[in-house]
Amino acid sequence: MKKFFAILLVVACLVGCLTGCTEAGNVNYNLSQAADNFEVARRITVYNARTDMIIMEMEGLMSISNNGASELVVTCRTGKNEYRKNYVYLNEYVIYVVEDITGTVTDPYHYKIHFYTALPDIDINK
Repeated sequence: MKKFFAILLVVACLVGCLTGCTEAGNVNYNLSQAADNFEVARRITVYNARTDMIIMEMEGLMSISNNGASELVVTCRTGKNEYRKNYVYLNEYVIYVVEDITGTVTDPYHYKIHFYTALPDIDINK
C-alpha cells in the first residue's frame, strides 16, 4: 500500500511539473532574471496620475524592485563594477511603466534620468 501511494505521489508531481510550465512562463522568468543581472536595457517612466504629467524617465541597464516603504527601488549599472541606487516614492497618484528597450543601447554603461518637474522662480537680490 505504501508503494502505491509513493507511485501516486511521484505521478502527481510529474503531472504538476509538466502542466505548470508554459513557454510564456519560462520566457517571463528568463527575462526577469536577465534584467536582474543587468543584461536588459529598460526605460522607466514615472507619471503623476492626478495631473497627467510625466515626473521623470530613467533609461539604462537596471534592476527594479519594491520595498516595504512604498518605494520603487531602481539599481542601475553605470560601469563594469559600478552601480547607482535610486528610489521613487509611490503613492496613490504616482505610477510607473517599465519598457524593455534592449537593442537600442550603444554604450552598455549608459545611465540617464530626465526630470519633468517645473523649477520655482527665484529672485536673487544683492
